[in-house]
Amino acid sequence: MVYNSRQVGRSGKKKVRKKLDKKVNKMLIGEYTHSQDEKKRISLPIKFRKEIGKKIVVTHGLDSCLFIYSMKEWTKISEKLGNLSFGQADTRSFNRFFLGGAIEVEVDSIGRILIPEYLRDYAKLSAKMVFAGVHNRVEVWDETSWIDYKKTIRAEADRLAQKLGEIGAI
Repeated sequence: MVYNSRQVGRSGKKKVRKKLDKKVNKMLIGEYTHSQDEKKRISLPIKFRKEIGKKIVVTHGLDSCLFIYSMKEWTKISEKLGNLSFGQADTRSFNRFFLGGAIEVEVDSIGRILIPEYLRDYAKLSAKMVFAGVHNRVEVWDETSWIDYKKTIRAEADRLAQKLGEIGAI
């Protein structure tokens, strides 16, 4: 392979281009269990902290969990939802649920967040929570609910894969 002078430094090794790194969207993946402290703060997994930043949005998720988005992802999603016709009752209802229940949260200097009580109640969060990376968001689950949910999905995995295959997703 031949590199031009912009790609190769004096050592002859290929330089990493920071511009390209900024354009690549980082995917949030993995599963981490954390416990809240005595002030009900929860520490975000280090891997997720790096990807989502110091200011995040927490909102009602689906399946009785919470969704966490970076500000960048939240802007994209909220703009899409905001562009939908408010003439349809389903759109209004979902926007109220999803956007109306959202809150901006600061990540403190050691990576902890405080989830508001109304969101904790919605997701039935206890002292132990699971953070699951799901592409562009982090889901927050009560540990027991997550274990139960995974059992259900494991039993359905083949059927779900078949359906995704039929629509060309996998």
